[in-house]
Amino acid sequence: MSGHRAIRLGVLGSGRGSNFEAICRAIEQRTLHAEIGAVLSNQPGARILELGRQCGARTECIVPITPRGRLDAETEEKYVGILRQENVDLVVLAGFMRIVGPVFLAAFPRRIINIHPSLLPKHRGSDAAAQALAAGDKVTGCTVHYVDAGVDTGEIIAQREVPVQPGDTAETLQARIQTAEHELLPAVIAAFARHE
Repeated sequence: MSGHRAIRLGVLGSGRGSNFEAICRAIEQRTLHAEIGAVLSNQPGARILELGRQCGARTECIVPITPRGRLDAETEEKYVGILRQENVDLVVLAGFMRIVGPVFLAAFPRRIINIHPSLLPKHRGSDAAAQALAAGDKVTGCTVHYVDAGVDTGEIIAQREVPVQPGDTAETLQARIQTAEHELLPAVIAAFARHE
């Protein structure tokens, strides 16, 4: 590994944290030169917070004022404050089910990435696997993209294709997409760490 300082990550998630686990595995296996600065969630019981504690990262749950959709400015300030305290280089949205707004975007320009379970620009928003099946797609996949003010509209960084198989349900397809996500997201972060 080169003598460069490890990239410092802030990871935001709302659920089980399987993409966060993939990042941690890549760090342990030394395919990703990174360290976890903070793990933040909008959901008090989110498993990602427990995983963050296990890896020794600062973990906090900040419940937004608004019940869904875009984060309010006050909540964004709290998230940004913690990420800055932890000297985070890159913010990774890994199953974070809220939309970040101008406060976040101004604090980390071109330093917020998201993983989405479709081949963007197709099937933005939630239930992307079900959207792919409803559209009759033969191929779907996952995308890592820069976060902008829209919903899954930011510049695409990398994609991985996943074939749709006969008899797929939204659940079986989503499971295979997640496997691809677990490979793609750490690889993209590793490229950031190498300044590529």
